[in-house]
Amino acid sequence: MQVLLYLETLAYWDWFIAALVLVILEIFAPGAVFMWLGIAAGVVGAVVFIAPELDWKWQFAMFAVLAVVSIVVSRRYLKGNPLATDHPDLNRRGAQYVGRDFVLDNAIAGGHGRMRVDDGTWQVEGPDLPAGVRVRVTAVMGATLRVEPIPPS
Repeated sequence: MQVLLYLETLAYWDWFIAALVLVILEIFAPGAVFMWLGIAAGVVGAVVFIAPELDWKWQFAMFAVLAVVSIVVSRRYLKGNPLATDHPDLNRRGAQYVGRDFVLDNAIAGGHGRMRVDDGTWQVEGPDLPAGVRVRVTAVMGATLRVEPIPPS
């Protein structure tokens, strides 16, 4: 009964508080979902501010529709217009090595070997080469770096 009584007296500031809480949640758990839910709650709050007699059932229905629409629209928009970043390979560690030169510390035999890269060891694939040869990373395939020898200058 208490909940029903509260819902009957739902005001615009309830929606604004919900919007604020959801946007703060987005800060602590980023994923671009809570933000859109917060925006939907803010829009419902604005509508309730203009039309305070709106029934709570319609308020929740409006919130549900706005939440789904805003998330779907944002996902479609971001899929076609990805956000620009100064570290595009941040979560693709191997891609950071493409174009870089290294020295083989182990020989490549049968087209496969291992090489020390920065603070780790990677599987490498390329032509058979002895240890000590300078190579350039040309591609990444999963957890394997494709390399080719650098001609001596």
